[in-house]
Amino acid sequence: MPAASSQRPARVARAATPVAFVNAVLLGYKKYGADPSDALREAQIAPALLKEPGARVTASQFEALCRVAMQQLDDEALGWFSRRLPWGTYGLLCRASFSSPNLGVALKRWCRHQRLLTDDIALELVIEDDIATLQIEERRRFGALREFCLVTTLRCVHGFACWLIDSRIPLIETRFPFQRPPHGAVHSLLFPGPVHFAQDRACMRFAAEYLTLAPRRDERALSTMLQHALPLTVLQYRRDRLLASRARSLMTARPSEPHTAPALASALNVSVRTLHRQLEEEGTSLQALKDAVRREQAIEQLCRTTQPIKQIALSLGFASEKTFARAFRHWTGESPTEYRHKSSASTR
Repeated sequence: MPAASSQRPARVARAATPVAFVNAVLLGYKKYGADPSDALREAQIAPALLKEPGARVTASQFEALCRVAMQQLDDEALGWFSRRLPWGTYGLLCRASFSSPNLGVALKRWCRHQRLLTDDIALELVIEDDIATLQIEERRRFGALREFCLVTTLRCVHGFACWLIDSRIPLIETRFPFQRPPHGAVHSLLFPGPVHFAQDRACMRFAAEYLTLAPRRDERALSTMLQHALPLTVLQYRRDRLLASRARSLMTARPSEPHTAPALASALNVSVRTLHRQLEEEGTSLQALKDAVRREQAIEQLCRTTQPIKQIALSLGFASEKTFARAFRHWTGESPTEYRHKSSASTR
């Protein structure tokens, strides 16, 4: 299973993975008539914990459990599907997709090759109105393994996609066809953003612009990732290559809002600290983005409308016409009045 980050994130010390997922792994052992004792011992999970509905294990414990289980059962699907996916299958799936020219092609290849592995599910990438949707069609009843199968399938694809383009891919929403389980809060950790239950099918939606990003990985990076892939079913990729673009689009779409760091960070589903750090990594800042958006909107209103300059200043959030004129001169070297006259003269 693919990992979520090339820069290995710090281990999550607190236990967040529900024991329901552990018991789902053990259902695979039951299906194949195998003994899970070695896997539980390797993961340091006490058998008594399995009977506590609200219990949690750490990411590293769950990683160890899955690693041993997949090897012992020789099934990377852990019993979900009607036939085994032998150890190394998902590695082949990654290799078949990672040489793609962009993420869109890579995900389409992933969906196509997934169908060669099993007929029990079908993955499809749908693009509509600048939104990409990766959805799962269920073709058999999964019973008690349904939640774990659908959750892990989406996390696997999302983790690989983030790793491939070296960027966090924020999710607009994630949907699941089952009722919200008692441990439903964990789904918001696995899929940051709104999570909806009791929907028609499992899917995750994100901005289609991420599909245009080219891969940033080579064969050596792929081999390294596959050796440490399992943590990515829990841990999230943190860096977003398109954060500046997304922030700018948000400010453009909501011109009347104050665009404070806390408000933007909340809308972009990141912390304020992460917002400032990643913008700096992209060579910009929140203030620079604000200025760029205001400048574009000011020029558009000056050139395409006859609104008084004072009204334009207020619509852009300036306290006064004087403050606006000072900022506009700093951006363009001219006053708003001079810029409007020059623009009007050039169109005659």
